[in-house]
Amino acid sequence: MSAVDERRRGYRPRGIRLTRRPAAVLASSAGPLARPWGTVDSGVNAQAARVDSGQSWAKRYRRWLRITDAVIVAVTVAAAYAFRFEEVGPFPVHAGASGSYLAVSIAVVLAWVLALEVHRTREETVLGIGSEEYKRVLDATLGVFGGIAIIVILLGIDVVRSYFALALPAGALLLLVNRWQWRAWLNRQRVFGHYLSKVIVVGAPADVEYVIRQFGKVSGAAYEVVGAALPAGSSEKHLQISAARIPVLCDVDSVAGKVAETGANAVVVAGPLEGGTRAIRQLGWALEGTRAGLVLASSLTDVAGPRIHWRPVEGLPLMHVELPRFTGVKHTLKRLVDILASAAALLILSPLLGALAWIIVRDSKGPVFFRQERVGRNGKRFKMVKFRSMVTTAEQDLAGLRHLNEGAGLLFKLKNDPRITACGHWLRKYSLDELPQFWNVLKGDMSLVGPRPQLPGEVDGYEGDVSRRLLIKPGITGLWQINGRSNLDWDESVRWDLYYVENWSLTGDIMILWRTFRVVLHPVGAY
Repeated sequence: MSAVDERRRGYRPRGIRLTRRPAAVLASSAGPLARPWGTVDSGVNAQAARVDSGQSWAKRYRRWLRITDAVIVAVTVAAAYAFRFEEVGPFPVHAGASGSYLAVSIAVVLAWVLALEVHRTREETVLGIGSEEYKRVLDATLGVFGGIAIIVILLGIDVVRSYFALALPAGALLLLVNRWQWRAWLNRQRVFGHYLSKVIVVGAPADVEYVIRQFGKVSGAAYEVVGAALPAGSSEKHLQISAARIPVLCDVDSVAGKVAETGANAVVVAGPLEGGTRAIRQLGWALEGTRAGLVLASSLTDVAGPRIHWRPVEGLPLMHVELPRFTGVKHTLKRLVDILASAAALLILSPLLGALAWIIVRDSKGPVFFRQERVGRNGKRFKMVKFRSMVTTAEQDLAGLRHLNEGAGLLFKLKNDPRITACGHWLRKYSLDELPQFWNVLKGDMSLVGPRPQLPGEVDGYEGDVSRRLLIKPGITGLWQINGRSNLDWDESVRWDLYYVENWSLTGDIMILWRTFRVVLHPVGAY
C-alpha cells in the first residue's frame, strides 16, 4: 500500500512517539515559519535567529557527546584504578602493581572510547529518538569488557577485577544517563526550532503532504521542511498543510540545485517517482558532492525498527519484516522480570501501601480495595485490584452518568466524576490507586508494561483488529499511560496499545517504566 493510498483511506501512521511535543517546523511561502503548535516567526530574521539548523548542529552535538563520553570513561576507569581489589585497600604503594594497573587503565580507556566510535553511537540517524542510541552504547561497552575478559584468560593477567566490578556497571550507567541528559536538552532546543535537520520533500503532491504531516507528529524526527519538489508539469506553487504553506521550489529533476541554495542536508522521497527506481538512482547521483543525504519514506507503518531487516539480493534491496511472536524466550524473560520487580515493589512499598490503606479507611466508609473484573491475555478474565478511590455505589451510579460521558468510543471518562472520594482525587492523579496491581503482576494476570486493562463491556464492543490488544497481558503502565492517559480518545488509545502489542521489547519496557515515573510526578490527563 502506498503512502497516498493510506492517506486517502484515512489511515494514520502508528509510529511510537515518546513525547507529545512538536518536532517539525514547516516552512511558509510568505516567509514566516509556521509551527504546528501555532507560533510564527518572521521571515528571514527567523531563519537567521535559528541556531544550528542544518549541517552544523550535528557536528557540534557529536563533538559535545564525544567530549562528555570521554570524560565519563576516563573518570570511571580512574576510579577503578584508584580502588584496586587485588591489593590491600585503595592506593597501594607496590610499584610493580601500580605500573601494571596504569598500563591496563590506559588501554581500557582507549579501547572504550574507540568502541563508542566503531559502534557509531553518535550517528545522526540515531540521535534524539528511539532506543537504538542507548543500545549501541551498551553494545560498545559490553564488547570492550568482553574483549578484556578474553585477553585476561589468554594472557593470565590478574589485575582487572576492579574494572569489571566498578568501571563496567558505573561506566555503562553514567554513559546512558549522559546520553539521556543530552537528548532531553536536544528535544528542549527543538521545541523552539533549534538543532533541526533541513529537508526538501520530493514526490507527488499527495505523498509530499502525507509525509510532511507525519514529520509534525514525531517528536524526535526534528525535520525542518524548507520546501517541496513536485513532478514536472505540476502547477502548484505552494502546498497548504494545516497552518503552513510549503513552497514548491522546483521539479524533481532540479532538486539537487536547490540543496545548496536552501542549506538542506537531506532530500526525502515521499513516494514513487515517475521513472521508478531509475529516477531515484539518478537523484542520488545528482546529490553526489552536495553533502546532502537521500531518504526514502516507506509506506510501511506500525513496525518498529528492530523488526525490519535489509537483505540485498543481486542489487535488489529486500526489506524483511519480522512478524510478531507471542511465545518464546523473550516472553519468558518478560515474565521473569515481572515476578522479580513486582515482588520487590510490594516489599519496598509495603509501608506506603499501609499508610494509603489507613487514609482510605479514615476518608470514607467501605473496603480499602476495589476489585473489578477485567479481560486479560487471550480473553481470560481476572479480578484487578486497586485502592478504592470512589464511593461504594460507584458502579450502580454509572448508569445515571452515561449522558455526561466525556470519553470517546467505548471508554467512559468524566473529569469531575461525583463518585470520586476526597482522597480518591489525589490517589488517581498520582496513580497511587494502581499500586496494588503489583499483586496482579505477581500472580501472572498482568504485566508491568502492556496494553490498558479492558473491561468486559469494552471487549464485547470490539470491532476489527482491536481484539489484538488481548494477545499479550495488560499492564500497570504502557504507551497509553505516558502519552496522555485520560486525554486520549478511543482511536488514540487503541493505536498505542496495538503498536505495543506488536513491537514491545525489554529495552522499550525499561524506557516506558522510566517515563512513567516522570508522568506520575508531573501528571497529565489523570482523573
